[in-house]
Amino acid sequence: MYKDTCEEGSTMMTDKLFENNQVTMMGEIVSAFQFSHEVFGEGFYMGGTGGERLSNYSDYIPLMVSERLIDTEQDYTGQFIRISGQFRSYNRHEEKKNRLVLSVFVRELEFLDEIDENEKTNQIFLDGYICKEPIYRKTPLGREIADVLLAVNRSYGKSDYIPCICWGRNARFASGFTVGCHIQIVGRVQSREYVKRISEEEVEHRVAYEVSVSKVDLLEDDKNICIFG
Repeated sequence: MYKDTCEEGSTMMTDKLFENNQVTMMGEIVSAFQFSHEVFGEGFYMGGTGGERLSNYSDYIPLMVSERLIDTEQDYTGQFIRISGQFRSYNRHEEKKNRLVLSVFVRELEFLDEIDENEKTNQIFLDGYICKEPIYRKTPLGREIADVLLAVNRSYGKSDYIPCICWGRNARFASGFTVGCHIQIVGRVQSREYVKRISEEEVEHRVAYEVSVSKVDLLEDDKNICIFG
């Protein structure tokens, strides 16, 4: 009886934490799945999916998929999929520094014959806490931007740290948040290419993954203590 009660409580808590971080995407598989790591005998593989924005820019989004969802011996490049899961992060140690690595952890996967252009092909919902002071700035063209780092709780006491970018009035709103503010956001997962200077003579082309925010809400319980704190 005690065991059943504990298992039920654990399942409810896990389901609640999954609700904090929800991704749904459709796209074309653009790379073969490669072995990443194994947990308790279950193998996980990294691949990637591509999708176009309204601006016609193509995003590349890394996917982490269990061998229990796909036949890892096959090459699915060129096939269309619909996935649901979570946007997760982990720190990878390289060059004496920790680098934040992000990917979509796939919980469900479905192969499609085609993608309906009228459907939303990339959407994410996050419920988390500001863990770094937002950085507000304007682009050379005068567009307002705010960079936000959101900590989203996961099961087993872990958290995912998700970079988010707010635009326009959402950027002005987010610029008033302080560390610890509890917010919810809706947006899309996107990739962004940038150049990192390694030395005076050497540069490296990299890709960052982040959430482009279309809606942000400060939860009622924090409104009195977080805004312009």
